[in-house]
Amino acid sequence: MAAQDPTSFHPTPPPTFIDDKSPHCIPFIISQLHTYQSQLPQGSTRPFIIGLNGVQGAGKTTLVSALSQTLRGTEGLETLVLSIDDLYLTREQQVNLAGEHADNKLVQHRGEPGTHDMTLARSVISSLLSNKETKIPSYDKSQLSGLGDRAHVSTWQTVNTPSSPPIRVIILEGWCIGFRSLLPSVLSTKFTSPSLTLQNHSLSHLEFVNESLRDYDVLTDEYDAFIHIDAEDTRWVYEWREQQEAALRREKGKVMSEEEVRTFVDGYFPAYELYVEGVRGGVLKEKGEGRQLRLVVGRDRKVKEVIKI
Repeated sequence: MAAQDPTSFHPTPPPTFIDDKSPHCIPFIISQLHTYQSQLPQGSTRPFIIGLNGVQGAGKTTLVSALSQTLRGTEGLETLVLSIDDLYLTREQQVNLAGEHADNKLVQHRGEPGTHDMTLARSVISSLLSNKETKIPSYDKSQLSGLGDRAHVSTWQTVNTPSSPPIRVIILEGWCIGFRSLLPSVLSTKFTSPSLTLQNHSLSHLEFVNESLRDYDVLTDEYDAFIHIDAEDTRWVYEWREQQEAALRREKGKVMSEEEVRTFVDGYFPAYELYVEGVRGGVLKEKGEGRQLRLVVGRDRKVKEVIKI
């Protein structure tokens, strides 16, 4: 019997999801938090920052919810969840970017590094680190028939107000959190090696994404602890993403079709092929060992392996 294509879609709904990640991640984060608090200089109010990278559809949202609830409840710390998706360029900015690089398929829609507003990201993270009153951006993926656009600023949450408790923990989560740009020689080697999607693009187009990723260090350099929800085979993201979109269709009406989902995933999958290896090797090693937890999940999204880095 022929092996099943990992990128093929499955019309059946995903299996009932059981959170088997929190029992591993919550104790790890609480331990890291207590260590951080014990080493914080007297008088410092800098928030504890968690980076959380999760392959789309692997159970990241459920984990983030459980983790933030624990930090607020058990630890009594006001916790902010900030998604990299909420930092996407506006639709108008994305259209302009696509027009300026019309031959680069990687930036024709949101997804790859370079399609986020890192000027906005720098402003938001700087304000939060300084404990200033801050508006938190929001992006609505259901707008414009699934093309998405930034929500109006009037709908953004405001934190660190005089009448609200100060943010003490920040969870920065998303599919490309922790990705770091590669040396040109490493990028070239990966480009000439067998891959699923890299050869669909020119090296110069991949170099544009790689160079854009340097701006993301403004976030990556600030993490105090890191969680990586990895997959035994990243190609399963095609199937998992379609299942997410199917749920959105039921809840909000028309979003992306199956064909549009495949095209969309094709647009950012090169970043998985280029940068996941670096995350697996450890994002925070320069700050010391043991600050990163890697959970490897199978096709059923269940944890198969837990590795402390």
